[in-house]
Parts: sequence; structure tokens; C-alpha cells
Amino acid sequence: MNSVAIEKPKKTEDFVRYEFKYLLDAKSREVVEREVSHFMDFDGHSHENLHHAYYVRSLYFENKETSRFYEKIDGVRSRTKFRIRTYGTTYALGLPIYLEEKNRNGDYVDKHRIPIDPEHLSLFCDPDKHWHLYDLYAGVDLVLKFLFGVLRREEKPMVLVDYIRRPYVSSYDMNFRVTFDSELTAVPSKILFPANELVWKHSAAGYTVMEVKFFRRIPAWFHRIIQAHDMRRFSFSKFVRGLKICGLATDFT
Repeated sequence: MNSVAIEKPKKTEDFVRYEFKYLLDAKSREVVEREVSHFMDFDGHSHENLHHAYYVRSLYFENKETSRFYEKIDGVRSRTKFRIRTYGTTYALGLPIYLEEKNRNGDYVDKHRIPIDPEHLSLFCDPDKHWHLYDLYAGVDLVLKFLFGVLRREEKPMVLVDYIRRPYVSSYDMNFRVTFDSELTAVPSKILFPANELVWKHSAAGYTVMEVKFFRRIPAWFHRIIQAHDMRRFSFSKFVRGLKICGLATDFT
């Protein structure tokens, strides 16, 4: 392959916010979502044919010692992970694909991402081809940070996580967002679009992960919903859960 420089990707997208998670059974999800819908609208990226939801697929990087897995299990407060994210289960022309870095310090999260060329997926996923990226994405800080991070820790793509997300946004508070993630599945994979015959494992079957994302505060009306249903925050990592149910890592705690 010739390392021909490409047009530099658009500016890195940065997201800074707090994230709270709640695990809801089917009945609770129905009630809570109905109440949320009185105050919020569907995200413009949702699809009517998916009942105002969209697919999310993430390919996570990890090493053979599953270091990032155990950082989460051991309660390390400040953590980082890299993933490749898209919004479909099969590749189609125009489908966005992103390289993402997610940093967490307690409940505080900052996420950074850039779009990547689908033709370069194999370069991101195969350590023997990483060197091509130095020229292709010259001067792109997030790619350089990714290369330094995965090479230093000897990380490779390890697990693929899929789910369906129904997102809500507020017209009154643009920094407040609530998403309902369901039908979580995972499979061991080194690529973003594996063959269909792989056997996917269900994660948190019958439950929905509600994520609450905000910058400074949670609206008073949402506080009342939390109190009315006695909801408790729940520590849930789709990455960790995916590794566990696929037998790629073991929680000894």
C-alpha cells in the first residue's frame, strides 16, 4: 500500500459532560421514558423505521492482559479507552465511522472523535499496518495519541458491542440529553464489520441502560422523575460487560 497523504479530517469533535447511568427493567423503562417524552424530543439523528432509534456499534481496543477491563473493575477513577464507532451493522456508502477516545474521571467524561476514511479501517485495526497512519493522518493529534496509546500498551481490537439507542434532547437545555440503550449484544472481533455467522452474546437481556448526560446540572423536572421512581445510579460499562459475556476477561472480585 502506498502512503499517500489525504485531506486532513475535520476538526476533532469534543464532548465534555457528566454521565449518570440507570438500569431499568422493561416496565420501568416504559414508564420512565413516557414521562421523559413529555419534556424532551427525539434526537434528529433517530430513524422512524427504528421507532425513533438508531444502531450503535463500537469496536473496542484492549490488550491480552485486559488492563483497561481491570482498571474499571478495580475502580480506578481516571480511565481512558479507544474505540471505533459507527451507526450501522453493515457498511453502506456514506455511513459515518469515527475514531474515538473516551476519558472518564469519576462521573466526569470527555470524549474526542474524528471521522476516518472507511478504506483505512484495516490500518487502524491491524498493528502491523499502523505505521501507514503516521503519513495518512499527519498532524492529526487524536490519531497520534491513539497510535502512542495502543502501541505502548500493545492493544488490539478485541470486542464488538452493538445496541439500539433511542435518544432524547431538550429544547430548553441543549446540554441535557437522555438515551435509552437496549438489545445489547457483543462478540469477539478484530474488525468493525465481521461475517454474519458469528454468534452474538446478549448483554443485560431484558434491561435498558438509561444514560443521563449533562454539563452543569440536571433539570428539576428530571430530579422529580428520579425521586418518584426511586431510581439509583448504576455502574455499567458496555465494554466491560461485552468482554465478560464473551469470555475474554474474568471478574475475580
